[in-house]
Amino acid sequence: MAKISTIFPRRGLIVSAQALEDEPLHGGDTMAKMARAALEAGAIGIRTNGAHDIRAIKEAIDLPVIGLIKRVIPGADVFITPTMQEVAAILDAGADIVAMDVTDREGRLDKVVELFGYIHERGAAVMADVSTYEEGIAAARLGADFVGTTLSGYTPYSTQQEGPDLNLIRRLSGELDIPVVAEGRIWTPEEAVAALDAGADYVVVGSAITRPQLITARYVKAIRQKLG
Repeated sequence: MAKISTIFPRRGLIVSAQALEDEPLHGGDTMAKMARAALEAGAIGIRTNGAHDIRAIKEAIDLPVIGLIKRVIPGADVFITPTMQEVAAILDAGADIVAMDVTDREGRLDKVVELFGYIHERGAAVMADVSTYEEGIAAARLGADFVGTTLSGYTPYSTQQEGPDLNLIRRLSGELDIPVVAEGRIWTPEEAVAALDAGADYVVVGSAITRPQLITARYVKAIRQKLG
């Protein structure tokens, strides 16, 4: 049975509109325009990186925003909203949901307890980005409001595959009482539908919609392989 939240009153597509500092679309109002286009096409929410884009998107459109901040800390593997500093900045920018790494690395499962508490005190929700079934169960137990399969394939001990981790989606959706968000390597509408069929309550698609350099690269690769 679908587990619909009060933030997203119906199932559907959440578009991840992100551009890192070294990417052509970074800065200005580009991600806000991406978000507006996603809204016009029927998206039910936006996931975005950085306080600037969170604020710009919240001002531009009336959709729930999942906010995160990617910050690389020397010597650490965790970089999606790693500390309280990022959490506070995301909330100050107006995000409805804070997304963060909730993998079983670097004592993370202990560290997120304080972060979860602070987010809930501020009236926002938590999306736990996990890479395995065990991490998803732990995140829910610790108080996450959503569990996303975002990091499956991006930790060395998780399933490595080219497409979305449908098995992880299926296992988590069958066990958890909170919404499961399918995210990661979803490139086609058919894969998005397959994620829903596997039990996902929501589907996040990013690179296939909002990162033209990656979309172009896939076409270039296929054509070069064909032409030799």
